[in-house]
Amino acid sequence: MSRVETIGRATLYLGDCAAILPTLAPVDLVCTDPPYGIKVAPQGKIGNENLAAAKDYGKQEWDNQPISTELYQAVRQSGQWQIIFGGNYYDCPAASCWLVWDKVNGESTFADCELAWTNLPKPVRLIRYMWNGMLREKGAQRGDHPTQKPLEVMKWCIGQAPASETVIDPFMGSGTTGVAAIQMGKAFIGIEREERYFEAACRRIREANGDDLGPLFIEGAAA
Repeated sequence: MSRVETIGRATLYLGDCAAILPTLAPVDLVCTDPPYGIKVAPQGKIGNENLAAAKDYGKQEWDNQPISTELYQAVRQSGQWQIIFGGNYYDCPAASCWLVWDKVNGESTFADCELAWTNLPKPVRLIRYMWNGMLREKGAQRGDHPTQKPLEVMKWCIGQAPASETVIDPFMGSGTTGVAAIQMGKAFIGIEREERYFEAACRRIREANGDDLGPLFIEGAAA
């Protein structure tokens, strides 16, 4: 762990969640989107080139393969209630409730939906929210991360869980889950190992917190 930043009710860790999660107590809800090996980032660009030029995120390897079984279990254990995108790529327990995000993307090479496994005690739930290249719901922005989820989708996901005071996202990326949690009046814990995405998350969560003036509170920690 190299940095910890506190922004209002959000605590953000720059580092590897495999090392950080064991130091944290479980919270009410883990809501996250871990890598699951679809090899999107190495392509460098995300988008439908028939609609608009794709944004260049640079070539990376963080999503070349799924996370380990051990880390997946640690992620699940970090929250009483669990919402994990890409659960269909992992060996998950049987669940009565999957969260389904219909991207309303028409005919394309992208998946029609994304699935989140949950342990929520309710039936399957579905949200329709357009996310197809430049064709997106009004006001939606693709943003700072190649697999960034829409804010409204993440707020919907968090809202599906029973009353949860604190939300953790061990694969925070650019912080959309954190922005959603802060806007919903919840505390948030986020972990991200890529510094540029961590910085984006800090900026976005500061904005969500209404605290865009002055320096961040920074705790030093050994790498």
